[in-house]
Amino acid sequence: MPSEQQPDPHARTPSGLPRARSLGIPFRGRPGRWNAITDVPGLEVGYTTLITSQAVRTGVTAIHPRGRHEAGDPVTAGFFAQNGNGEMTGVSWIEETGSFGGPLAITNTHAVGVAHAGLVSWTIRRHPRLADGWLLPVATETWDGYLNDINGGHVTEQSVLDALDGAAAGPIDEGSVGGGTGMSCYNFKGGSGTASRLVDHAGTTYAVGVFVQANFGSRAELTLAGVPLGELLADDDPMAEHFARPAGTGSVIVIVATDAPLLPHQSKALARRVTLGLARTGTTGSHFSGDLFLAFSTGNPGAITPGTASLLGRAERTYDELRVVPWGHLDPFFAAVVQATEEAVANALIANQDMIGRTAIAARRCPLTAWPRSSAPDTE
Repeated sequence: MPSEQQPDPHARTPSGLPRARSLGIPFRGRPGRWNAITDVPGLEVGYTTLITSQAVRTGVTAIHPRGRHEAGDPVTAGFFAQNGNGEMTGVSWIEETGSFGGPLAITNTHAVGVAHAGLVSWTIRRHPRLADGWLLPVATETWDGYLNDINGGHVTEQSVLDALDGAAAGPIDEGSVGGGTGMSCYNFKGGSGTASRLVDHAGTTYAVGVFVQANFGSRAELTLAGVPLGELLADDDPMAEHFARPAGTGSVIVIVATDAPLLPHQSKALARRVTLGLARTGTTGSHFSGDLFLAFSTGNPGAITPGTASLLGRAERTYDELRVVPWGHLDPFFAAVVQATEEAVANALIANQDMIGRTAIAARRCPLTAWPRSSAPDTE
């Protein structure tokens, strides 16, 4: 049994905030050790959280797919946009080659350029040989202008460097941390959330991890484990009172990672399943929401020749070879993405607190008493 010094990571974040499972919400599937994207071996997550004065509520989330020391080993990857009212750099290269190398960063909409520059700067400092050719890093965003002074330039290259250098494996915090610091979801306080599922295939257990930066959905839509909660929680909505905007305005970035060996198109197929996980939380997908999803596989380490290796005369082999899970065996991995996405959104809502932002406007935490235990489906 976990000790008081080591709380159950499925029930609470490292900082002690309750996660969605602590409410007794019946999520399906088998979570990993941390129930986080970091259940994928080697993957590291880091945050820079910027909360200063009353106006600054923002930050940066950094993800190293194979860990910071293996930035030069590309991963197979696939991208899917449910709605394109958002930005993710590096996608053209991913679509061209089905892979990318190095870390990625998630921040606010007006800091994407800074995040991109920070990723390049970090690589030059920590892996200078990788920067001898060209770098096309992944930097992406959601809009935090409701709570944050988004035009103030508060995210800097140093913010990105700090998140990248501070990344670690193991359990990670959720809610108002990193790039999710100033975000809202279903007109509650939203932000960063994560979950994972384990999948057995051919005698090996693989992890499928999901990380969301949740900043989407209208209050009326909110659903958890099939229970429609939005109508029950229609009151006390400072966001709706502050300014009129189309219902569901906002964005969501979802990163899916697995150590199962996959082809690029199989990773894209996982990214498409994110839509089904989000739908379980109630959203119907607003035109005013940028919903961008990236999935990657850390399987086949060392199997992909980096794009600049041939140019720089460092390619030592004539062929790359990939070992992959057959298409006909992917259904359990699809289910894992759907289940982990739903729970990651719930964690972003529950592992949170009320936040006052710029001009004294507020985002309320989704109340812990909102889950109607008597209405929970029987999981026996």
